[in-house]
Amino acid sequence: MSLENTPAARISALAAAQKTYFRSGATLSEAFRRTMLRRLDAALANWEKRLCDALWTDLHKSPEEAYLTEISIVRGEIRSHLRHLGRWMRPAPRPTPLKLLPAKSRIVSQPLGQALIVAPWNYPVQLLLNPLVGAISAGCTALLKPSPYTPNVAEALEGMIAEIFDEEYVAVAQGDREVNTLLFDMRWDVIFFTGSPALGRIVMTAAARNLTPVVLELGGKSPSIVDRGADIEVAARRIAWGKTLNAGQTCVAPDYLLIHRSLQDEFSRAFARALHRLHGDDAQQSLHYGRLVNDRAFERVTSYLAQGKILVGGRTDPSDRYIEPTLLAEVDPGAPVMQEEIFGPVLPMLPFDDIREAVTLVNDREKPLALYYFGPEKTGREVLLHTSSGGACINDTIMQIANDRLPFGGVSNSGMGRYHGRDSFDAFSHRRGVVESPA
Repeated sequence: MSLENTPAARISALAAAQKTYFRSGATLSEAFRRTMLRRLDAALANWEKRLCDALWTDLHKSPEEAYLTEISIVRGEIRSHLRHLGRWMRPAPRPTPLKLLPAKSRIVSQPLGQALIVAPWNYPVQLLLNPLVGAISAGCTALLKPSPYTPNVAEALEGMIAEIFDEEYVAVAQGDREVNTLLFDMRWDVIFFTGSPALGRIVMTAAARNLTPVVLELGGKSPSIVDRGADIEVAARRIAWGKTLNAGQTCVAPDYLLIHRSLQDEFSRAFARALHRLHGDDAQQSLHYGRLVNDRAFERVTSYLAQGKILVGGRTDPSDRYIEPTLLAEVDPGAPVMQEEIFGPVLPMLPFDDIREAVTLVNDREKPLALYYFGPEKTGREVLLHTSSGGACINDTIMQIANDRLPFGGVSNSGMGRYHGRDSFDAFSHRRGVVESPA
């Protein structure tokens, strides 16, 4: 299935209509924002099966995984915003210095205006609609751009959005990178983009021409560190789960493994057992194990299998875009598998003899979106103190995104800006300082 590009004239008309609608003030009231959030929540319930069916078609994502990693996260975000929106919208008093008395000071959160939200293909529901919750909550309009690599999901999302929102408020544009280029060349009040660091640079360059603020949720090579003192069975199970979720096509998936040299053999055996418990004797037959999104991704990830010694896994099926979860050893740190974000179920393993060596290996690379440490908690806190990443877990993986009270975002090469919960509201708001002086 392929989608037709939304014509340029149609996109321009939508942008103009949304500009007029925002300036009318229709989106500003708390009652309006709450109504729209509830409408989105009801639509997710009504469209759940259609969205899950599309996710299965495009990514072989099971209904359970689709609900866990896509729909439930968005609905949880909506509930959080409905619970706290009144407090977030209230002006926040600030102290006024003696020299300005009897004036009063406050911070007023105002919507930035017209938002452009561009989502990737790996979590095509969550990563399009979760930012939309923040845009609605803040009082913005939004033009949504799904990924063309998951066309069935993109089509379902367009149908759902058209059913519940007027297009001058929230609308969908479809298409390839040609459409992306057109959208980025237009003037917006805020751009929210999720994708690769390479594409993030293109977005930021285009936004700079209009001094448009951007939120960039990117990626990178997120390390897992397994140190002496770690519970190997727990570490193997949680790394295996994090690495095989969505067949490794997760921006915060463990990308590579740094492991104390003395633990390599024990971890390899535990990792194989963990994969068996998760996906059975043959992961290809599992209803809960995904596929690579397209042939190009399959070929790229398959090429990594020749860049180390396969300890676990390694089987592939091009006709099904299937790659078995694979653990690699004896990997050259300069090989492509250690230079590029893998975005697939291949885990290269590098040994270290001292935790300081592991910290140096992490710091010599670009700052990742996530960092995972397994071992004594005290040492884990020291590792976090001396490294930098968008988010982190000690003795777990992925869970930093499961708490909507924590900000989610990257740092440096892995992104800028943050969202989830209050941070989503702030991402689409301007915190305006106001001084009121009596006449």
